[in-house]
Amino acid sequence: MAPSTGLTHTSARPRAGRTRRAAVAAVAVLTTAGLLSACSYGSKSDDKTSAKPAASGTKLSADTVKIGYFANLTHGTALVGLKQGIIQQELGGTQIKTQVFNAGPAEIEALNAGSIDIGWIGPSPSINGYTQSGGKSLKIISGSASGGVKLVVNPDRIKTLDDLKGKKIATPQLGNTQDVALLNYLAEKGYKVDAQTGDGDVKVLRTDNKVTPDAYKSGSIDGAWVPEPTASKLVTLGAKVLLNEKDVWPDKKFVITNLIVSQKFLKEHPDVVEAVLRGSVKTNAWIKANPAQAKDVANAQIKADAGNALDASILDPAWQDIDFIDDPLANTLQAEADHAVTAGLLKKPNLDGIYDLTLLNKVLKENNQPAVADAGLGTE
Repeated sequence: MAPSTGLTHTSARPRAGRTRRAAVAAVAVLTTAGLLSACSYGSKSDDKTSAKPAASGTKLSADTVKIGYFANLTHGTALVGLKQGIIQQELGGTQIKTQVFNAGPAEIEALNAGSIDIGWIGPSPSINGYTQSGGKSLKIISGSASGGVKLVVNPDRIKTLDDLKGKKIATPQLGNTQDVALLNYLAEKGYKVDAQTGDGDVKVLRTDNKVTPDAYKSGSIDGAWVPEPTASKLVTLGAKVLLNEKDVWPDKKFVITNLIVSQKFLKEHPDVVEAVLRGSVKTNAWIKANPAQAKDVANAQIKADAGNALDASILDPAWQDIDFIDDPLANTLQAEADHAVTAGLLKKPNLDGIYDLTLLNKVLKENNQPAVADAGLGTE
């Protein structure tokens, strides 16, 4: 995420190792309904339940675990792990029930209502869900994906980053992760933009990812700061990549998808949560070892969930730009929240305790992998 003008002027290159004390402040309150939400591309408008491999073996402490995710490439860990049965294998006789979402707020509502127990989701709705509940609804228990976001533009209208003034740039939604990232980038470049209206030196137009390609073709936008696969779709229409968001982050890494769990479910069924985490870690390892096959598996699951598979011209570059990782990149979550505050879209959030990486680090240790850090935002 990232901010615009109005409050404190922060760096476009977030500082790593932010302290826990820096995270503590008043409970977050959104200034506009629906802020800090996540957007998907190509998923159906209604939530749905999709069939996955059957459970077999010893049942854990819960008969079922209800898992939510998006039919989107940035949720590749879920797409591949569920389709291949890797996660189900770790759960034994405990059955998985899945629900596919196309917006972060709906997934948070489902988690709060007990309709799902665990979910893959973006950083913005995670922050929103945690702060609006006073830190009682969820925990982030693992990372999942980094990267997969680009600024793509009409090369006839924008040739360099210095050509953005007076241009119209789309983002998926007011206050979502990419919207705040663009506002922050523009502010760091000295452009003045009203975060709420999008008016200013650069016109920021909030446009649903499914509509953005048509808006580009019609000429109503000059470019877009969007996640994959929307960015690669625009490239097939003649746009060019002007900036990869990786390039404005230290080590070229930032959280785009993480794994959350209901605090109630974590307390009552830690063995089930640990099993899902083992499946997630094994899935990410399998993706790294089998990138081409994993890409096809993810696309097959997208077709099953959303009705349409991605064309190779979109799928190949989009998949290549996403890194599937176990590290939640906690310092970047704090930075993203700070950017939203600076943009004037969010009051300073208290993220203390949003992470519980205990079980993840246990699983990583069992796999001879180093522990990951919570940037001082973990459970005592």
